[in-house]
Amino acid sequence: MTTMLASDLPLPRIGRGKVRDIYAVGEDRVLLLTTDRISAFDVVMAETIPMKGAVLTQISAWWFNQLGAVVPHHMISADADTIIHEVRSLKDHRASLVGRAMLCKRTKVFPIECVIRGYLSGSAWKEYAAHGTLAGERLPSGLLESARLEPAIFSPATKAETGHDENITVARMREIIGDDVTRELESMTRAVYMLGERLSRDHGIIIADTKFEFGRDADGRIILIDEVMTPDSSRFWAVDVYKPGQPQPSFDKQPLRDYLDTERRAGRWNGDAPPPPLPASVVDATSKRYLEAYRRVTGHALKIKEAGR
Repeated sequence: MTTMLASDLPLPRIGRGKVRDIYAVGEDRVLLLTTDRISAFDVVMAETIPMKGAVLTQISAWWFNQLGAVVPHHMISADADTIIHEVRSLKDHRASLVGRAMLCKRTKVFPIECVIRGYLSGSAWKEYAAHGTLAGERLPSGLLESARLEPAIFSPATKAETGHDENITVARMREIIGDDVTRELESMTRAVYMLGERLSRDHGIIIADTKFEFGRDADGRIILIDEVMTPDSSRFWAVDVYKPGQPQPSFDKQPLRDYLDTERRAGRWNGDAPPPPLPASVVDATSKRYLEAYRRVTGHALKIKEAGR
């Protein structure tokens, strides 16, 4: 499976995010094409990560299949042949679709990242260690790095196509989208996270934190969209080596983050685009982490059905 930096399909492209290209399929559906681009600290790298797009798409598809009884979602299919059957103009583009494409219901997307933190890590730990707060709101004193948060903390953020997302308070979220929608999005976020955390633990994985997106479909329902509990949207830890009071080994893009942190501390990168070039060893280690995350979460290795096989 060749890597993909950008896609070019015979459909109207209506968006390009840090990782996904979005195409319109008529008025009521979209095609999400997940490339092998990778971002960290909200900056897109120049290099691609082998198999990354397939891992993100297929983990999300696996989760959507588990979550159907918990929340409605936007996935129609993540199978290339089914997508081609539905969208005949893509029949000569199977190689671009296989593993990495998802046909979905089209929604009006809420401008909020619904972040939920079950453990104190990453940017949340840095803010807490410095100020005792998260998004400016006071947390209990004496918490350790990587400590479990009970209950998990709902910590929304504004969405940014470029630049850095901004953590906001729930009160600010209410101002943006209203009380009722805020209440429903928090409830759905907690329901998805609780199920995801429980199922992941069965496979030896802790989902320390994650973020979800939601939209309103043509029938007016609020549904779960985009990606779900992937290495790009979540922090995965191994249950058997978890120890609070210190950073945890991750099954996400931690090798990339660690490299970029080293470059920043050395003064070779200021944290903004353009990022420093990635060594082949970092690319390879990151690809292996993505594939291991898929295996851990789903319980089996990722297999892509190539043409004619």
